Amino acid sequence: MSDDETRQLNLVLEGDPDSDQEELDDLTLQLREQLLELEVDHVELNRTGVAPAGAKAGEVIALGSLAVTMAPFALRAVLRVLETWIEHRPVRAVSITIGGDSLELQAISLADQRQLIDTFVTAHGSTP
Repeated sequence: MSDDETRQLNLVLEGDPDSDQEELDDLTLQLREQLLELEVDHVELNRTGVAPAGAKAGEVIALGSLAVTMAPFALRAVLRVLETWIEHRPVRAVSITIGGDSLELQAISLADQRQLIDTFVTAHGSTP
């Protein structure tokens, strides 16, 4: 894969046990705004294909879920934002998926977090 190809990164926020849906929605929108400040192509709310029973037909926004479209070089910057972002928000974890590979960032030691991020970035062809 060349550096000029784009990739889609899917993010799913997991709120603290006492977080409600409204708080998770607000956190998702805050994260979206912060990611849009980076060199990414798009940051969109992920949508599910089906509305719950009794709701109007159409797509439904998946709470706490974002799709980020970016060039491979932006991956490290996105992951660094996520790393610092979860330290200061009531979020238990952020799950990141590219293709079939996943990474879950949590409030763990900085050294452990960086090692996980470096391994994930290396696996997806972005240089450090």
